[in-house]
Amino acid sequence: MRIVFAKGLLNALISMLGASLIIFIMSRLSGDPLSLLLPMDAPQSAVQAMRHELGLDRPMWDQYLIFLWKAVQGDFGRSYRWQMPAIELVFERLPATIYLAMAAFAFSLALAIPLGVLSAVRRGSWIDQIARIIAMLGQAVPSFWVGLLLILVFAVNLQWLPAFGADGVQHVILPAIALGWYPVAAQTRVIRSGMLEVLDSDYIRMGRAVGTPERLLIWKYALRNALLPLVTIMGVYFAYMLSGSFVVETVFAWPGLGRTVVEAVFARDYPVVQAGVLITSILFVLSNFLVDLSYSIIDPRIRL
Repeated sequence: MRIVFAKGLLNALISMLGASLIIFIMSRLSGDPLSLLLPMDAPQSAVQAMRHELGLDRPMWDQYLIFLWKAVQGDFGRSYRWQMPAIELVFERLPATIYLAMAAFAFSLALAIPLGVLSAVRRGSWIDQIARIIAMLGQAVPSFWVGLLLILVFAVNLQWLPAFGADGVQHVILPAIALGWYPVAAQTRVIRSGMLEVLDSDYIRMGRAVGTPERLLIWKYALRNALLPLVTIMGVYFAYMLSGSFVVETVFAWPGLGRTVVEAVFARDYPVVQAGVLITSILFVLSNFLVDLSYSIIDPRIRL
C-alpha cells in the first residue's frame, strides 16, 4: 500500500509540475499585459519601469523558476486588475465554483441512476432508446450550447428561472443542468452496462427462483453491485465539473473561479490566470490520485 501511495504521489507531483509549465507558457501567449495596464501614449521610460516592476524584463526561464518557487510558498503575486493577492481572489471565488460543481454532480446522479437502471431492465424498449439518445446528445452537444438553449427556453420564453446571478437556489438550477449534462451521458452508460452484467448473474437468477420481488432484486441487490464501477470514477466526474465550469460560469455570469479566470485572460492578468488554473489543476490531479487509490483498495490486483 505504501508503494502504491508513493507511486501515486510521484505521478501527481509530475502532473502538477507539467501543468504549472503549460499554464505559465499559455498565460504568456495571451499577450503583453502592459498594453492594457498603461495608456497607449505612455512614455517608454514608464513602460520599462513597470515591466521591471512586474519582473517581465527577465528571461522566460527565470520568470518560470521565480513563479514556481513562489507558488510552492503560496505566493502567486498581486492581480493587475483586482489589485489584491491572486491566491486570495482565487479562494474567494472557489466556493461558488465548488457549489455549482456539487449541484451539477447531484443533478447528473439523480438523472443517470434511474435512467441507467430502467434502460438495462427494459432493454430494447422506448425507455432504453430514450436513454441512448440522451447519452449520445450528452457527448455530442457542448455545455455552452446547452446553457444557451436553457436560457432561451426557461429564462427568456417561459420565464421560470433566472438566466444569471447567484442570489438563491433558483439561480443554480440552469447552470447545474448545463454543467452536468455531459456526465449524465457517461454515468448512464456505466450504470446500464453494470446493471446488464449484474442482472445476468447467478445470484439474481437464484433470487427470482425463490420468489424475491423483482423490485427488491433490481433496486437493492443489483443496483448496489452495479454502482461499484461508478463509485470508483466519481472523483473524475467531479473534477471534470470543477475544471469544466469555465465556460458555463461565463455563459450564466456565475461569480465563480472559472468566470474570474476567463476575465483575467482577457485582461492579461498573469497572476490570477496562473493561480486559478493551477489550483483547478491541483484539484483535478488530487481527485485522480484519490480515484487511483480507491482502485487499489477495492481491487488489490490493480496497481498504479
